[in-house]
Amino acid sequence: MTVRRINPPELAPPIGFSHAVVAEGSTIVLLAGQTALNSEGVIVGGTIVEQFEKAFGNLLAALAAAGGNPSNLGKLTIYCVDPVDYRANAREIGGVWKRLAGRDFPAMTLVGVTRLWDDTAMIEIEGIAVLP
Repeated sequence: MTVRRINPPELAPPIGFSHAVVAEGSTIVLLAGQTALNSEGVIVGGTIVEQFEKAFGNLLAALAAAGGNPSNLGKLTIYCVDPVDYRANAREIGGVWKRLAGRDFPAMTLVGVTRLWDDTAMIEIEGIAVLP
């Protein structure tokens, strides 16, 4: 299995994502959207950074249960009720990413939404992973 991250020089340099990810000879894992739900089904974390850490941790737990690890992530979509708050905390969120997943960045999209399924959720993350 080969995963190649592609960042063409004619595009703006990516910060915390890759412009394209090519997967060859692999199995695709589709990861459902994860929020900052704890094991009792309650949203935890009062800040966007805390909720990102829990939601991303939940996504990585699902990925691990499917036999993968953070380097297998090919695409993430992040739904956020306050993109301005996300951007204002991007450095801290990036620190959480690096601690949990290292420096391999998938293709990513941030989508601003008016609300999520859980009223107190600020963020939801879904993904596609590529396993050997």
